[in-house]
Amino acid sequence: MQYISTRGQTAPMQFSDVLLMGLAPDGGLMLPQTLPQIDAATLDKWRTLSYTELAYEIMSLFATDIPSDDLRKIINNTYTVEAFGTTDIIPVTKLTDTLSLLELSNGPTLAFKDVAMRFLGNAFEYVLKRKGERLTIIGATSGDTGSAAEYALRGKENIEVFMMSPHGKMSAFQRAQMYSLDDANIHNIAVEGMFDDCQDIVKALQEDADFKAKYSLGTVNSINWGRILAQIVYYFKGYFAATENNEQKVSFCVPSGNFGNICAGHIAREMGLPIDRLIVATNENDVLNEFFNTGKYTPRTSSETYVTSSPSMDISKASNFERFVYHLLGNDGEKVAQLFNDVRSGKGFDLSDKLNDVQQKFGFVAGKSTHQDRLTTIKAIYEQTNRLIDPHTADGVKVALEVAKAGEKIIVAETALPAKFEETMHEAVGAIELPRPAHTVGLEDKPQFVTVVANDAQAVAKLIETHVSPR
Repeated sequence: MQYISTRGQTAPMQFSDVLLMGLAPDGGLMLPQTLPQIDAATLDKWRTLSYTELAYEIMSLFATDIPSDDLRKIINNTYTVEAFGTTDIIPVTKLTDTLSLLELSNGPTLAFKDVAMRFLGNAFEYVLKRKGERLTIIGATSGDTGSAAEYALRGKENIEVFMMSPHGKMSAFQRAQMYSLDDANIHNIAVEGMFDDCQDIVKALQEDADFKAKYSLGTVNSINWGRILAQIVYYFKGYFAATENNEQKVSFCVPSGNFGNICAGHIAREMGLPIDRLIVATNENDVLNEFFNTGKYTPRTSSETYVTSSPSMDISKASNFERFVYHLLGNDGEKVAQLFNDVRSGKGFDLSDKLNDVQQKFGFVAGKSTHQDRLTTIKAIYEQTNRLIDPHTADGVKVALEVAKAGEKIIVAETALPAKFEETMHEAVGAIELPRPAHTVGLEDKPQFVTVVANDAQAVAKLIETHVSPR
């Protein structure tokens, strides 16, 4: 399988090269040249597979330059009972007759990012060793990507990690989870700004071809195709767990800020998985909600981005959105480049003439949730089911209930465990004890290691130069 850029100016590449590259040289995002199509017979065959077997069947369609035995070993080392606490890896549990949760938060950092990051870490190490190369990861996080990446990459050979986060904008648990790591290859950077500023710095350094080559820059943000690939698997798993045969359809509701998680659902649907609708749930930073309801994409500046009680979604420029727009525009790389260059210069774009395709052909629908919605939903679900859900998952449940059609089965992608958001959870349900795994007890009391910098790409570049020798 060959991969091409959404902007059409990058020569086709194989999976291993795309894995290490991150952002394409032309500024776009890498996608498979064609998507494999899955027929009913294959779905029947996959329905009874274990998670690791299913992951192999799907990933082997995309990572065609990795020998089968090696790919199996990477997958088997990634999805273990020790890491995820269950042989199911990704269980599906019912909240009501029509609403279920896809439990994505059983990994080491208690967030859905673990599912993809652990695969990425093992795949990085394998490919780097095979190529005799090294990698400098430059990443941005609004809350969960950073810790998942750092836990997956800590101590890995030939990898240095520089993870940016918005200074003071994450929960105390999220900060402690990242900043308490003292591994020599982990470097935390708190940027005086919002997540979008951190993301802009990643893109600026990635687009500096000389700097990128000199320090072997790669990414773990969802602009990295390896992340999306690992996430495609659990849409198939969720579908099989919630249905009895391939004639049935389900919808997925996904809390979304950067459009990475639901982008994987979009790919799964395009491959032929019988997904009815893909429901985008945003918080008060509702740029995506606006697009999927009006066709107008109007990214906002950092000063216009709200700090909310679902902080991992405090994003006003969804970097993964470009992959969907590429498909929406019939794979027109030139048009995509024009639109996203306009976005970079502070403009939005209007694709309202494509809104019917967005909603009918691609199955997207969207809604938003506010702080009060989150509190109300957390409390209601707890009282009705005795189940605690975190604020981001609550955004998904609220929107799913709001847009549900009669009899529609909806699976909500659980985003994180409630223990990561103690203040909001206590506001919703009172000062009850929030369950947390033993390895996280006392986390907030550990020493923290972080460097605070101005919102400036060159300040981050200087930190990289301090710790990494040029090629």
